[in-house]
Amino acid sequence: MSGGAVYSHGHHESVLRSHSWRTAENSAGYLLKYLQPDMHILDIGCGPGTITADFARLVPQGNVVGVEYGTNDVLDKARKHAAEQGITNIDFQNGDICNLEDIPDDTYDVVHCHQVIQHIGDPVKALKEMKRVAKPGGLVAAREADAKAFAWFPESETMDEWMDVYQKVAYANGGEPNAGRRMVSWALAAGFQQKDINATTGTWCYSTPEERAWWSDMWADRTVNSTFSSNAIEKGLATREKLERISQHWREWGTKEDGWFALLHGEIVCRA
Repeated sequence: MSGGAVYSHGHHESVLRSHSWRTAENSAGYLLKYLQPDMHILDIGCGPGTITADFARLVPQGNVVGVEYGTNDVLDKARKHAAEQGITNIDFQNGDICNLEDIPDDTYDVVHCHQVIQHIGDPVKALKEMKRVAKPGGLVAAREADAKAFAWFPESETMDEWMDVYQKVAYANGGEPNAGRRMVSWALAAGFQQKDINATTGTWCYSTPEERAWWSDMWADRTVNSTFSSNAIEKGLATREKLERISQHWREWGTKEDGWFALLHGEIVCRA
């Protein structure tokens, strides 16, 4: 990933399992009221394209381009998903949020990213580039998690250890795991005026048996199998034994009848 950072999670199946769950409704709901049927949208960091495809359905007289950095396998999954849905006003291509050199100035009505800027070494540069390719009066929209604001029950030392490793891996890779609270600050630094920034928050919550099972199994797998795991071990931030213990604890947490996990996200819609 450009901008002096490394994507901490990689594209292991357990990571794409999480990305594929995302929809425009559960991950970009703050933006939907702004969309018009004839808009042209750029979706940066599109991953397997589930949010991107939803956008395309919402702009039937417009079109959507999904961009992902250096991973053709994931783009192939996105193309397959769109084809299976019968969506034709959509395209996918490689691209770098900090250097969208193939896109002219003032091209898109909406430039969107979800859970991308937290992994970028220079978030302000990324937002400046998003602003450049947005039409005058167009929208730049971003939603980023804020890991320090995650909350869970039951509480435990092992879950605290997981969060500690999560933070350390993200910082070691040049990212900012607590990006949500910084979105307005970064937007101002990127040249947006305060009056043109609408800041909101959004949450995900996992509480039902099905939600807990899905979330806990996904994180149990990510903790020991994804790039997050290899980064933690290679950088001396956790041992394999520690990660396996955390992984097992995730599975145990998922069985708790009173288990509850909530994630806070910072959201911005900026007028270019």
